[in-house]
Amino acid sequence: MQELPVVSAIPTDTIIKKPNWLRVKLPIGESYKHVRGLVDNHKLHTICESGNCPNMGECWGEGTATFMILGNVCTRSCAFCAVATGRPEAVDWDEPQRVAEAIHLMRVKHAVITSVDRDELKDGGSIIWHNTIKAVKALNPNTTLETLIPDFRGFADQIQRIIDAAPEVVSHNMETVEQNTRKVRIQAKYRRSLDVLRILKEGGMRTKTGMMLGIGETKDEVIESMEHLRAVDVDVLTLGQYLQPTKKHLPVQRYVHPDEFAELREIGYELGFDYVESGPLVRSSYHSEKHVYQGYGRNKWMDEKRIAV
Repeated sequence: MQELPVVSAIPTDTIIKKPNWLRVKLPIGESYKHVRGLVDNHKLHTICESGNCPNMGECWGEGTATFMILGNVCTRSCAFCAVATGRPEAVDWDEPQRVAEAIHLMRVKHAVITSVDRDELKDGGSIIWHNTIKAVKALNPNTTLETLIPDFRGFADQIQRIIDAAPEVVSHNMETVEQNTRKVRIQAKYRRSLDVLRILKEGGMRTKTGMMLGIGETKDEVIESMEHLRAVDVDVLTLGQYLQPTKKHLPVQRYVHPDEFAELREIGYELGFDYVESGPLVRSSYHSEKHVYQGYGRNKWMDEKRIAV
């Protein structure tokens, strides 16, 4: 009998080895256990868990977490995201107060709130968003707040509810370059996201966005996107390495070297961003407490340039 050839399910030349500079801290320590307990006891969702964030151990160990409101099931099916897709549960109108109480118990100076997309809701979830921001501010008057919002399908009245609640920072992630948007964010639109950031800025918000690298974009395309963002006066930009959460998601095309992230950080400041966070493990809410303050990042960058000279 002729011996059959051995066929590999995945060609070995398509497997990209993870480089040494991508090292994730394991979640340990008393502070981590404390945050873990609060999240469980208050029946809260965090993007730290749902999104398989590589910085969860570090952030939770420092007593901070990014809360995810409106449930943990999204109506969209982005090809990069580990959050479950499907039919969400009914809106929990008590959630804003629970989130506010958890932030109060954690005694954090800066809190981050995000959400799944709720396209099935007439208001897109914007009323719960507004109520949550107001509840957090009422119970935690000394806590600064960043909100990482969906695009609300571009409806200005829904975006206005966020502006009216007046968080210190409003973030909406572009995630990738224009040429990749259709395959990465299937139900989203690149120009619509730019328009959301423009509306927020015109409403007086400090604006922020994040992008992932390593999913087929070129450096020129990244720089072009950065220019688009500056055209709508975005203040804060985060750039990080895309990591494939499961085999069902988009594969990593390349691992971007820290030197390239450093170069893009330099270009970002030269383009006029007020704060640029750029590195392999950077995620949207990583070090977000520093992103609140006008001039903090740019002044630090200017000091670095003076020292280098």
